[in-house]
Amino acid sequence: MPGGVGPISELQRLTVSLRGGFDQKDGCLVFHFTGQLDAYSEKQFMDYVGDVLKASKLPSVIDLSKIDFLDSSGLGALVQVSKRCKDAKRSFAVVGNSRVTQTVKLVRLEEFLNLVNDLPTALSRMTA
Repeated sequence: MPGGVGPISELQRLTVSLRGGFDQKDGCLVFHFTGQLDAYSEKQFMDYVGDVLKASKLPSVIDLSKIDFLDSSGLGALVQVSKRCKDAKRSFAVVGNSRVTQTVKLVRLEEFLNLVNDLPTALSRMTA
């Protein structure tokens, strides 16, 4: 797996509105997404994240700091991923930007999703 995050063009196109990829950093799987996590991209998001999680037991971080839009379907997908990780006793966190954070806090899921403001904070929680 590559050591760093490349430009958006290197991310896999999951839908017209969502691109994503992952790499391994500090002993964690770090998923990176850009675009919109909504009703149109939720299934592809779940399939992609699910397939990667099946292949690894590492703690996982979903970095949504470059997401432009998150709706209730996207929130539902994040809740499902969080439940899977908890059931598998895998550490899990979500990195959000101001839009994502506002949406997650509106429905009071910040603790359930282990929402943090930046990737270094998320990684430090995974390795602590």
